[in-house]
Amino acid sequence: MHAWPASEVPALPGQGRDLRIHDTATGGLVTLDPGPVARIYVCGITPYDATHMGHAATYNAFDLVQRVWLDTKRQVHYVQNVTDVDDPLLERAQRDDVDWVALAEKETALFREDMTALRMLPPRHYIGAVEAIPGIVPLVERLRELGAAYELDGDVYFSVESDPHFGQVSRLDAAAMRLLSAERGGDPDRPGKKNPLDPMLWMAAREGEPSWDGGSLGRGRPGWHIECVAIALDHLGMGFDVQGGGSDLAFPHHEMGASHAQVLTGEFPMAKAYVHAGMVALHGEKMSKSKGNLVFVSQLRRDGVDPAAIRLALLAHHYRADWEWTDQVLADAQARLGRWRAAVSRPDGPSADALVEEIRAALATDLDAPAALAAVDRWAQLQDTQGGTDTAAPGVVSRAVDALLGVAL
Repeated sequence: MHAWPASEVPALPGQGRDLRIHDTATGGLVTLDPGPVARIYVCGITPYDATHMGHAATYNAFDLVQRVWLDTKRQVHYVQNVTDVDDPLLERAQRDDVDWVALAEKETALFREDMTALRMLPPRHYIGAVEAIPGIVPLVERLRELGAAYELDGDVYFSVESDPHFGQVSRLDAAAMRLLSAERGGDPDRPGKKNPLDPMLWMAAREGEPSWDGGSLGRGRPGWHIECVAIALDHLGMGFDVQGGGSDLAFPHHEMGASHAQVLTGEFPMAKAYVHAGMVALHGEKMSKSKGNLVFVSQLRRDGVDPAAIRLALLAHHYRADWEWTDQVLADAQARLGRWRAAVSRPDGPSADALVEEIRAALATDLDAPAALAAVDRWAQLQDTQGGTDTAAPGVVSRAVDALLGVAL
């Protein structure tokens, strides 16, 4: 599977700062100090109802992580999956009476278009669950050999008790885990499981549903969590720098994936930091596919909204915050974009050297994009009220905003 084209990232003078970011597993800020190549895995979409504003907010957060790292003169090895076979996708295809493969391909293509328009940097490896199946099967077989997996009516489950570190990603108690498991794709009430929280590794073939040859596992398809583990271990290995996604993935998805990988390899941790973006609401409720209260990037683009304004609307909120999309949020972003473009269109202006360092400092401190925007606002206000004589300044501001915030002026 191919990703989307990369927009050019301008080089800035000087050097960026190492990133301090909130780690869900420790509950506090950690300083990331990757080697020459920073490694990040971000969980991708299940391709239906793409790309809504919740998606966009999540990928914007991890795009900023990449940009901070690139500014430190590191390379970035970014991997993202596409869950192109899963119960919700099959249910949507059945509801709409369309082929599930065609639905997945259509929505994935739309997601690529939206990511390109928003200037999100693409992953080096963009892998679908279906194409990962040949690598998933041996991992499930290995977990079974290790005594960490068991069969139940043809399905294969992972035993969470096989990982002594289980629970250290989300830091939730068993009762909270059970509730979230039931809400987020698990089956804690299924009779016969060793532990209600045990997640499925391999689902035996069901009549009328797609299935693949699973070798000793029989025909079937992979569970949700093992998909990302197989892709991450194949392309990044253990101990990569950031595991990212929305806050709703901390449990069960990232918790379970970490346990799978740690049992498979005997190493800990799977990732040095587990980083989670907040949720976006509409009309007072979390924006979600199940509620149908979605704002789509593609629809805004069709309505003539500049993608740079959409990106500024996202950047106006701290990545970990839960916030609400409103018409005013978009109007504010459009007005800001207009002010910034007017400010950099002049032949000279106030010196921007300090501004570049302000943006760097803000982003290096837990991706504080609102603080970075406020710094640019101050420069634009100074340009509007006092002007300046530095002929290089407008270009410096334009390149910094592009390189560090992903907004083309």
